[in-house]
Amino acid sequence: MRFLSILTTKSSAYLLQKIGRGGSLPGQLGLKFDPDIFKKLTFKGPVIVVTGTNGKTSTANMIADLFERAGKKVVSNRRGDNLREGIATSLLANANLQGVVQADVVVLEVDELNVKYILPNLPVSAFVVNNFFRDQLDRAREMEQLIESIEKVLPNYDQTLILNGNDPNVVRLALKAPKANVVYFGLGRNKYSQETTNEASEGKFCPVCGNRLEYSYYQYSHIGSFHCAKCHFRTPILNVELHDIDLEDHTFYFHQEKFKDPYQGMYSMYNCAAIIAVAEVFCIGFDVVRQVFANAPQPKGRNETFIKDCREVVLNLIKNPTGANEVMKVIEHDPADRSIVIVLNDKEQDGTDISWIYDTYFEKLMSKNTKKIVTAGTRGTDMALRLYYGGYQGVLETKETIEEALQEIGNDHDKLYVIATYTALLPSRNAIKKEMGL
Repeated sequence: MRFLSILTTKSSAYLLQKIGRGGSLPGQLGLKFDPDIFKKLTFKGPVIVVTGTNGKTSTANMIADLFERAGKKVVSNRRGDNLREGIATSLLANANLQGVVQADVVVLEVDELNVKYILPNLPVSAFVVNNFFRDQLDRAREMEQLIESIEKVLPNYDQTLILNGNDPNVVRLALKAPKANVVYFGLGRNKYSQETTNEASEGKFCPVCGNRLEYSYYQYSHIGSFHCAKCHFRTPILNVELHDIDLEDHTFYFHQEKFKDPYQGMYSMYNCAAIIAVAEVFCIGFDVVRQVFANAPQPKGRNETFIKDCREVVLNLIKNPTGANEVMKVIEHDPADRSIVIVLNDKEQDGTDISWIYDTYFEKLMSKNTKKIVTAGTRGTDMALRLYYGGYQGVLETKETIEEALQEIGNDHDKLYVIATYTALLPSRNAIKKEMGL
């Protein structure tokens, strides 16, 4: 059945490519012919899997760039098809009919709930985990259940774990992987670190004894330096520890070497630390790492900026409290007068449970610099109610569509921030470009 599975996937992927389409349908067909096809593939080099709640797409893509710039042929699911079917499409479309994947290195972004299908069935050389936060409760359920689904496939894993050592929810994975070589990455204490936090924090309790964790400092949310007063569980010694963090200049140091982060925010620094950790494990030089950072593309909807005739619009994706809070911080620190459009949808890909908006500090938007907020989307009125309960006293409007919301802002010369959930992101991007004539 391997032959039919690969042939069907390759043929359907080719036909879809001819008409300008992609997606996971080819892999879905391939898995129907052979559900065990992953176990029947052969790889010429390392297979690297990246997962986590926030940042896995950027991290996986930069890891793929890392190996390409080091002269390797890479197969990767760069378009973000990170479920089992999408991964099957990427692998089978790039395999010959004998099941040999035609690449020196394979880099796969994997949805957290799909790790259990991938890790035991592929010869994974390095498993990179960025972070775990509460996200899409209706699909992923509580974070504890999600982490346990990954822990169950770790006891026999005997290759390299590359883990965020500042996230207790990630560090705990090492406890379930006694055969693995563990490499930890993270950030040292810096001028932005805080001794207390009022953000949503999922890493409150020790996974070993259940005691409440104590923190020396927080970087954001529950990410920081932690220890349990009753047992041995604590922040491990970091193999890759970034220091001298400068969020204004987007720079940091590692081993007395200065690097520039291609993106904004503390969470992006953690993505960079993960890239350096992979480079260290696979003996790739810092000169290549710098090339990757210098040429990293701006992901659509991740602080994406549109400018025309002195008009500036910034588009950002939000999907859970922690990621949204980091977006709020960027806006909060911008001294410019601004208007804001928030598009909140509750479709399946967004997560139908929108209670997370009450764990997000939208209050960070409520300063004198914010002149107007317009909400839209399938749950736009709920978003407006959240802002009202949060104490926003400025101009607040609700519109049915993103187009109407942008028209409501009109030709205001204030800087405009558009914040959108997953299914609203592309429509918002298209509406912005149309409104600005780009």
